[in-house]
Amino acid sequence: MQNKKAQVWVETVIYTLIAFVLIGAVLAFVKPKLDEFQDKSIIEQTLTAVEDINNIINSLVQGGSGNKRLLELTINKGILNINGESDELIFEIESRYLYSEPGNDITIGSAKIKTEKKGKFNLVTTNMSYSQKYDITYDKKNINKLLNKAATPYKIAISNDGKNNDGKTKIDFTVI
Repeated sequence: MQNKKAQVWVETVIYTLIAFVLIGAVLAFVKPKLDEFQDKSIIEQTLTAVEDINNIINSLVQGGSGNKRLLELTINKGILNINGESDELIFEIESRYLYSEPGNDITIGSAKIKTEKKGKFNLVTTNMSYSQKYDITYDKKNINKLLNKAATPYKIAISNDGKNNDGKTKIDFTVI
């Protein structure tokens, strides 16, 4: 009689272990795919945000000197570089998702996107270059400003500060 009770407990433990192994195996395959889909979504949201910034810049230029707009920007993953030295906006994200063929630039709207293979991850870079038209600054200085992932959205003021000595329109970014 006692042998049957022991057998029930052994079977229960074995079935429980088998269930844990199966759950672990499923998670080992499903989690990377979920991360990949999440990264794809973040990249697509980033492209939308970059296009929104581009539309704001264009409306500021049309509105004339002294025009200003506020933007709330959420960065869930990656880094936004406001590059005042080369007059570019660059967003980089390390992702499991392969957005485009590695090494080749693609253009979507006014953004250039490049994917580079980095081990088991991919570095997806979205670049908006304004060097031909505008003088991009951060806090009225030609410096780089990195905006990293944050729990709360960034509040960014974008303003048209008139023309510089080269005749380019000065577009200034400031985090409020």
